[in-house]
Amino acid sequence: MIDLAELLSERRVACLSHVTSKKKALENLSVLLVADLLELNEVEVFDSLCDRERLGGTGLGHGVALPHGRLRGLDRAVCAFLRLRRGVDYDALDGQPVDLVCGLLVPEESTSEHLEILSALAEMFSDTDFCARLRAAVDAAELYRLLTQWRPQPLHEGRMVGV
Repeated sequence: MIDLAELLSERRVACLSHVTSKKKALENLSVLLVADLLELNEVEVFDSLCDRERLGGTGLGHGVALPHGRLRGLDRAVCAFLRLRRGVDYDALDGQPVDLVCGLLVPEESTSEHLEILSALAEMFSDTDFCARLRAAVDAAELYRLLTQWRPQPLHEGRMVGV
């Protein structure tokens, strides 16, 4: 299990109302991802995210997208999170607009870590109650708290649900 507090900082969480497209969401996500990382720049992050999107969309469905990329020179995995006031067309599997966007960057050589983190994030964002709490959060500070405190909770039928 990942500890999102190790990958996410409060500076990389935002609630935005002015985003109207997938491209704008990725641009804003790129700004957040470099917020406290001097070794990165927005253009290379944006390019990495767009390169991955060209391989196949990262919209999971139910209003959630997990754009991700690999970057040379990055020494650790980092995340950023955007909650959009209105969902945008994101080419998601279910065709629904996306309003919860969690971006991930990993070092270029981090294949297994990349997949582990993506799997944990997909589990987190498949929890509909958790996503509802994210959508109801009043500000970025509450979003950060919710994101970093989420833990999977086993159920009696072997399914997992976050607390």
